[in-house]
Amino acid sequence: MERRTHAWRIEEREYARQEARRGRRHAYTKLAPTRTALVVIDMVPFFALENAYTRGIVPNIARLASALRAAGGTVAWVLPEGGEPSKAAKEFFGPEIAETYRRSGGEGPLRSRLWHEFEVDDADLLVEKRASSAFFPGYSPLPDLLKARDIDTVLITGTVTNVCCESSARDASTLGYRVVMVADANAARRDEDHNATLYTIYRSFGDVRTTDEILGLIGG
Repeated sequence: MERRTHAWRIEEREYARQEARRGRRHAYTKLAPTRTALVVIDMVPFFALENAYTRGIVPNIARLASALRAAGGTVAWVLPEGGEPSKAAKEFFGPEIAETYRRSGGEGPLRSRLWHEFEVDDADLLVEKRASSAFFPGYSPLPDLLKARDIDTVLITGTVTNVCCESSARDASTLGYRVVMVADANAARRDEDHNATLYTIYRSFGDVRTTDEILGLIGG
């Protein structure tokens, strides 16, 4: 199946603005692997089958997962939960689409519902979320699980960049995490959507780095 990669970018004027503000381009220049979690959002067949960009980020997510595990960090796989859509969701999406989204996470054991190319370690976290965000209080066990592991930094990856990934990054920032969105390990439907989110996160909620840069920080 075809794989595509986003032509991602953040405008130089935004880089310059942040450099003038804090004296450096990137907010977080170091990370402690044992206090870092790779959060992989909604990498399930429902999204991977329909979007070449989603398939395109699989190798980068796998590289990050392997490196962070080896360094003593946490890998958290987050899947959509198939709960009954709210009345508002049915009204907003229409009953057919609301039902489609309800079934998007698949059925069966969580590990079996992930995209088949991923390898999951027994030490990894596997959780569901009942909202767009994996960090919205009361809608996912992820924040409590990360707190128990003394995590202070989250690397946001997965799909869709401008929906569940952005929502998760915003809420993680609100909860006080050091947030890094991995530019080439998130996928949207279009470059325009992807880049709009990268700009928003970089400007207001966290850092934006590439897979290779993150691997350097893990090993550094």
